[in-house]
Amino acid sequence: MIRPVTPADADHIALHRYPDETDAEERPVYAAWVAGALEDGRYVGYVVEHGTDVIAGAGLTVLEWGPSRGDPQPWRGRIVNVWTHPDWRRHGHARRLVTACLDAARDRGITRVHLGTSDMARGLYAALGFQSSSTEMWLVLPAD
Repeated sequence: MIRPVTPADADHIALHRYPDETDAEERPVYAAWVAGALEDGRYVGYVVEHGTDVIAGAGLTVLEWGPSRGDPQPWRGRIVNVWTHPDWRRHGHARRLVTACLDAARDRGITRVHLGTSDMARGLYAALGFQSSSTEMWLVLPAD
């Protein structure tokens, strides 16, 4: 039921990342990035299919972070694009997909994995062992 994604799935993954029509113009750029990142190992993803329809998906972005205090290996993972079609929610698909991404991280020696979440998904991630942090901040720098 779960299968690894290929570059041919890049458009589906972009749709999972940008499901709203107001973000449709972002999809081709992201799909192109995903296709290349799959080729060079910076992205690993999985989908669940029902017949020929993709009903759920999730991915792992592999980031070269550099060694840090308490963790000498330089890689970090970020779980992204966790999406389940509304008709298929509460069937365990997201749990299985995120677990597959965590297994892929372990296979690569990644020991630290992060993600962004919504209120709806927070319980799932907590059940998988993720912990909340109040130390994160972000800044968007203006383009030149």
